[in-house]
Amino acid sequence: MAKILIADDEPQTRQMLEETLEELEAYGVELIVVGNGMEALEAIRQQKPELVFLDALMPKMNGLEVCNTVKKQYVIRDIRIIMLTAEGQAFEIGQLSEAGADGSLMKPLDPDEVYETAARALGLPA
Repeated sequence: MAKILIADDEPQTRQMLEETLEELEAYGVELIVVGNGMEALEAIRQQKPELVFLDALMPKMNGLEVCNTVKKQYVIRDIRIIMLTAEGQAFEIGQLSEAGADGSLMKPLDPDEVYETAARALGLPA
């Protein structure tokens, strides 16, 4: 069973992502939802999701730190991390790539783009 981790400190964003991705549960996908970077890191270690939607700016540990830790310290290769950034945040594509992110989506998020990104990453019909 594939797992998707949603990690964002904004309740509205978490809810939108969960509602958008719950259709994938029909394909056996499990959704895991957390609200900060430390919880995200712990969920990645314990649950081993295939895909992570990771907010770049969160309390306790930001998304870049989480991504960097997962990709470079834990060296988990079979995980795709999509960074969520808000317009005006000072993250350049180079910073995201350097941290090991596999892609990024700009907030406000487009539900269709989120769904297609997840389906593509998991090899499911979009």
